[in-house]
Formats: sequence, structure tokens, C-alpha cells
Amino acid sequence: MLVLLPPSEGKASSGRGAPLRPEALSLPGLATAREAVLGELVELCTGDEDKAREVLGLSEGLRGEVAKNAELRTAGARPAGEIYTGVLYDALGLASLDTAAKQRAARSLLVFSGLWGAVRVTDRIPSYRCSMGVRLPGIGALGAYWHAPMASVLPEAAGGGLVLDLRSSAYAAAWKPKGEVAGRTATVRVLHAQMVDGVEKRSVVSHFNKATKGRIVRGLLTEGAAPKDPAELVEALHDLGYAVEAEPPAKAGRPWALDVVVTEIH
Repeated sequence: MLVLLPPSEGKASSGRGAPLRPEALSLPGLATAREAVLGELVELCTGDEDKAREVLGLSEGLRGEVAKNAELRTAGARPAGEIYTGVLYDALGLASLDTAAKQRAARSLLVFSGLWGAVRVTDRIPSYRCSMGVRLPGIGALGAYWHAPMASVLPEAAGGGLVLDLRSSAYAAAWKPKGEVAGRTATVRVLHAQMVDGVEKRSVVSHFNKATKGRIVRGLLTEGAAPKDPAELVEALHDLGYAVEAEPPAKAGRPWALDVVVTEIH
């Protein structure tokens, strides 16, 4: 099982560890593309600070993020699973998993990134600010830039099992599974169901959507679930106590769409 996750906008500080070693990151087929983005981002952020803030879409209050990006090559690095924070990662709680579940996380979780393309939670990276929606002056829109490198690397990383795609739309655009891989891919949407004047209404609540996805991944890792395809994933989620509505694709070579329906927000 390969689980595709979005990063978090907020990140923990880099700390004082050894600096980034790009050659040590997983998915070495992305190395050339990573170096190009890293090089331009560092150059941008060591130059005109106001221009860098504009390109990165940062408010005045986030001016310090520019200086942080300028030092990416020398800043301390930590496992990506410690760098990424926020709602999904709080609910996932990587640090509190038992040893076996942590090993499963290291094998199966892949975090997408505007800067790195994609990294495993054990890859050591510095804290940074560069979303997939950024358009760098030289490289252009990162979402489009990563298409070709991802297409050459991700099918092999997906192996022969289930691909559970929990990415947000901006990160999903960087790589869309095709053909046989798409047929064993499942996307998940979390819907909050509530009765309004005797009629069930369903809605997507962003914060709760992220938290539920984090809890789903944690549950799968903790229980050692190993679904091989979307149909088996539905069974695994039922076993975890989730109400799931599955929509098999109308045509072969397309992902399954799963709705996890909940009645309480927490």
C-alpha cells in the first residue's frame, strides 16, 4: 500500500541537526528536478525579499519564511514526519505509533511537496515554505513542472498494490495515476452528515476532513491493514468502524472514489 499525503502549510523548525543531503532522499529519480527547484528558491530568497514574498504568496507577518528558505542548504534537517505539522499530521500522530506501525509508515507514506516533489516521512529535510501553487520566475508553475519527473518515478514507487490518494487538489495535480495504477487507486472524501429540518445534508468541512484522513491512516497503520486494492480498502475501513460509500469507476483505468460519511465532528 502506498499512501499519498499533502504536506502541511505550517512546519516545525529545522532544529540543529545535520544539514540536508539531497542525494540521501528517497525517489532518487527526482533528484535533478529537486535540485533545480531548490537552487531557484534559494536564489530567489537571498535576493529581493519583497519579490520573494510576492512569488511565495507570503504576508508581511511571514517575512521570516524568506530568510528560512535562503538557508535551506545549511539549515538543520529532521525527518519529514517531524517537519510536517498541522491537522492531518496531528491526527496521524507518527511519533506515538508503536515500532511496527512506524515501520509501516516508513514504507507506505509519501508526502508531496512543491519543493521536493515527494518524500518519505523518514527523509531528512529542513523546514521550508514553498507550496505546489507557487510559480517560480524561471521554472514556472510547480504543479506543472513536477508532471514529467513524477510520471517517470511514481509508477514504480506505487509497486503492485493499493494507492490511497489523500492529497488536496493542488498536490494531486502534480501526479495523476494512469492506466493499471489508476485502477488500483482510491481517493477519499470525508463528508459530514447532519439532519436539517428532517432532511440529511452532507458537507465537506476542511479541518475535520484533514483530521479524519489522519485518523484513517493511523488506524490502517496501527492495525497492520494491507489492502491490495480499493475493494479491500473498503473492507478495511469498515473494520475500523467507518461508514464508507464506494463508487467503482465507470471505465477501467480510473481511480475509485470513496466517501467516508461521519455524523460527528471532532
